[in-house]
Order: sequence, then structure tokens, then C-alpha cells
Amino acid sequence: MSTSRAVNDSPIPNRTQQPVQPHEEHVTPGDLAVGVIVGRISQSFDVFVFGLGCVLAFPQAFFPFASQLDGMFYAFAIFALGFVARPLGSMFFLVLHRSFGLATKLTIALFMLGMATAGIAFMPGYATLGWWAIVALALLRFGQGFALGGSWNGLASLTALMAPRERRGWYAMLAQLGEPIGFILAAGLFAYIWSSLTPGDFFEWGWRYPFFVAFAVNVVALFARLRMVVAPRYAEQMQHRELEPSSVRETFRSQGRNIVLGAFAPLASYALFYLVTIFGLSWALLFTKMSTTEFLLVQIVGALVAIPCMLLSGHIADRFGRRATLAACGVLIAIYSGWTALMLSGGTVQGYLFILVGFALLGFSHAQAAGAVNSGFRSGFRYTGAMITSDLGWLIGAGFAPLVVLALARYLGVDYVGLYLLSGAVGTLGALWISRRRGRLPND
Repeated sequence: MSTSRAVNDSPIPNRTQQPVQPHEEHVTPGDLAVGVIVGRISQSFDVFVFGLGCVLAFPQAFFPFASQLDGMFYAFAIFALGFVARPLGSMFFLVLHRSFGLATKLTIALFMLGMATAGIAFMPGYATLGWWAIVALALLRFGQGFALGGSWNGLASLTALMAPRERRGWYAMLAQLGEPIGFILAAGLFAYIWSSLTPGDFFEWGWRYPFFVAFAVNVVALFARLRMVVAPRYAEQMQHRELEPSSVRETFRSQGRNIVLGAFAPLASYALFYLVTIFGLSWALLFTKMSTTEFLLVQIVGALVAIPCMLLSGHIADRFGRRATLAACGVLIAIYSGWTALMLSGGTVQGYLFILVGFALLGFSHAQAAGAVNSGFRSGFRYTGAMITSDLGWLIGAGFAPLVVLALARYLGVDYVGLYLLSGAVGTLGALWISRRRGRLPND
């Protein structure tokens, strides 16, 4: 019997009616937040290992026939494939979830993710396989994104629903901490390997080590997530809160406006995310004389700055509302976009300032990027609605960002990088304004 039928036709007997033992069955938002953070760290580590590889390794390993700039363009196009595949994977694994349960879905998805990541680590380069190496890299990247779509487990939504009303901004923020932590781990690993090896050794075999580490992290994350989702107390809470998969067609029919608005609301945050990480490194490597290792270390410092900013954002959101906090961040990012050209076209100090200020703003905005919109879904559609919204938001706001922004900087000038970021801020503010007018987005 499928999970969805078990929920609709025959609820688990006695467990919801009988008193539970607090020491055995009580679930707290803090317990859930730990599991969510672990999962997000593993996901973001995977994404950033591939993204940093697109800048530091793939142009030489897979596109030696092209210039360094063109090699990065090709690599960023393959990077975007993961975001295209993600909603497709979500829909495919949603069927598995409804037929065989969440634990089976997660096991298959994370096993597939690990195999795709390990495959990249063992992948021969262009010098060995020629064009087939590029085809294989694209297929493995597509497989990564497809599997990431299947790794959605609904624990972040459950955390938000179980959090006290006056602390929802704080708990929404906790789930987002995984992204800067994942970047710190990926950038730190690449910085160490880059500085420890000769260029020849790095391009021959050194770049592969972060992908081996990513495979190991995926294994740990798999068991950490399964330990939570198979526990009866978590399964009961998911059923009680109606966090079960619904039909994609019915979800779009019932919640289509919320999905579209939810996908556009975090655009400023998502655009800025890859502006100060993947694009920032490519810009430094191509257009400046900054040390690669030193620039990675500055980015790591920036990510460390983002973490306390995220913590502060949680407190601010609880006091003034998540929508108001996200809107204020959108305004600040719009102002920041006006200074982008000056900082990118300046010297080393301006470049580092661009990264550090950008990460600080990212911390404030990204902390509430998802939580401010997921609360608008009707009961029964929260699981699938939040999943689709997340996939579309990352696809629209982040998937093609490194490719587009690098092309703008190279062919039109750094002024257009600021306009790109400004468009994301306009998308965020516009979605929040429309949501408020329609009364579809609560401010708590």
C-alpha cells in the first residue's frame, strides 16, 4: 500500500489518539533543524564542488581546445544542466514516494547522487576520451541534478510548521545555514589542494579529490536523513501536518499563483548567491591578477560573515515579519547592485569588498528566502508546493547565473552585472508586492 493511501484511507491506529511518551516520541523543531542543516550542507557541498571545478579544473581537463574563457562558458553550461534536471527528478521521485514511501525514495536518490559524484571523480579527461568525456560529464551533471530533486524530504517545511509562531523566522533561517557552510567546506578544500600541488598535478588528478570527499559526505547524509524519516515519531508528524506528496497537476491547479510568486520571491538572494561565489572566482581568475588561493580565502571569510548575518536575520524576521525582512533585503541588494561595477572594475581592495559586502547581504536575505513564501500553501499541498517552488526558484534565479553574468561582464561590461542583480531584486520586490495585494503571503 502506498504512503498516500495509508494517509487517506487508514491512518496509523492509536498513535495519534494515545498519549505519547515525551522521552520517546516528542519531536522538537530543534531536532528537525539539525537534520535539515546536515542535509543542506551535503547538497550545497556537492553543488559548490562542481561549480568551483567549473572555474578551476574543467576548462583544462575537459575543454583544452578552447580558451580559458570559452572553457568556463562551456563548463557553466554543463553546470546549469543540474538545475534543469532538478524539477524533472522531483517529479519522477514523487511517484516513487507515493508508491514506495519516503525512505525508499531517499535511498535511491542519494545513492544515485553519490554514484554521479563518484563518476565525475573517476572520469577520464578530454585527453583520453575526447568529446565523449564532455558528453559523460554532462550526463553525470544531469544525474546529479536529477538525484537532488529526489532528495527533497519535507523536513524544512515540518520544522517551520512545528516552530512557535513567534520564532518561525529563526527556525526558517536555521535550514538555510547549510549553504554557506557547504561553500566554506568546498572552497576550503579546493584552496588547500590548489596551494599544495603544482598546476600539472592539480589538473591531472588533484581536482578529483573534492569529488571523492563529496561522495563520502553523501553517504553520511544518507544515513543521517534515513535515521530521521524512518522514525515513527517523524512519520507521524509528517502525516499529522499533511506533509505528504500531492499530484503535481492538482498542486499547480490549486496553488499555481503561490508557486510562481514563491519562485520569484527569492530571486535577489539566489542571483547574489552565485555572483559572490562561482562568478566571483571566475572573474578574479580571468580579469584580475589576484591570487586564486587568496581569493578563495576571502570568499571563505565572506561566507563566515554571512553566518552571523543569517542569525541576526532570524531575530529581525521574528520581530518585524519574514516578508518585511525579505523586502528590506531586496531593497539593500538593489542598492548594492548600483556599486557592483565600481567594485568589480577597481583594484584588489574593491574586489574583496565586493565579496565581503555581498556575502553579508546574502546572509540577511538568504536566511528568509524560502521561509517567507512556503507558509502560503494550503494544507495538503505544502509538501509538493514547496518542492516545486524551490526547484523553479533555483532554476530561474541561480541555474544560469554564472553563465549569464560572465557573458555580460565579458561582452557588455561590468555595468550589466549590476543590472542583472538589480533584475533579481526587482523580481523579489515585485513578487512580495503582488503577494501582499492578493493576501497570499502572511507576514509572520
